[in-house]
Amino acid sequence: MNLSGKEMKIFSGNANKELAEKICAELEVPLSDCEVGRFSDGEISVSINETVRGYDVFLIQPTCPPVNDNLMEALILLDGFKRASAGRINAVIPYYGYARQDRKTKAREPITAKLIADILTKAGADRILTMDLHAGQIQGYFDIPVDHLVGVPILADYFKNIVTRETVVVSPDLGGVTRARNFANLLDLPIAIIEKRRPKANVSEVMNVIGDIEGKDVIIIDDIIDTAGTISKAAKVLKNFGALKIYACGTHPILSGPAVERIAESEIEKFVITDTVPLTPEKKIDKIEVVSVASLFAKAIRRIYTNESVSELFK
Repeated sequence: MNLSGKEMKIFSGNANKELAEKICAELEVPLSDCEVGRFSDGEISVSINETVRGYDVFLIQPTCPPVNDNLMEALILLDGFKRASAGRINAVIPYYGYARQDRKTKAREPITAKLIADILTKAGADRILTMDLHAGQIQGYFDIPVDHLVGVPILADYFKNIVTRETVVVSPDLGGVTRARNFANLLDLPIAIIEKRRPKANVSEVMNVIGDIEGKDVIIIDDIIDTAGTISKAAKVLKNFGALKIYACGTHPILSGPAVERIAESEIEKFVITDTVPLTPEKKIDKIEVVSVASLFAKAIRRIYTNESVSELFK
């Protein structure tokens, strides 16, 4: 379906232009022209080089590292589209940053995920399209429509020709059980759960394995892979409990700090990620395999543009 008519334009900031170009290729539309640079003092400079008046505008900009720069780029572009009289402004945020601060767990703690939702809406977004929010309730933080895509089917599709009847899907914590169950159902596999205690942010302590993994291949699945401490320790414990081949997968490969080194030195044979977050050259190692979410986002954008049901994509 060719969508090169006047009503739609797709823009991108600097966060993940490669994914934006892939999505445009799927839709058979060009990536619209804008420049996002910096003034000498580091402030963000934006120039939208073509008209958007009355157009259905889609801005593809994950808020991945550098998080604050990419978030500000998105906000300034959204404001520019609004002031240029765009018809409908759709913020396509494959990775939604600050999602881990989604509730108060102690006194005087901010709910930053809600704050970001408010700021995006105020800047001019009329709709949000995102994938695998760290907490599902973040959808309710918005007073505008939110279309929430899931990466599990894309990851599961990669493993279809790898798994056997003896493979077990593993959730790295109790909070990820639903995700692991959905992933396992697509491959018709059993699940196991790693019980762990996290003493502070980005530090995890694996405690026990709930389920039978001895003598079996396992696939660990998570949503956000930040420092890779959780999955690397999980892989070690699974190996100690008798697992054979260990695979891992995740939707959002933040891979900060020692993450790549930990993956390289871990028991993991293959680590499968999506391209919601760009994989920079220094992070590309043989163990890491990337599968693209471009086709799914393109289908969702097409349905939003033509006012069709996005939920049909999940059937």
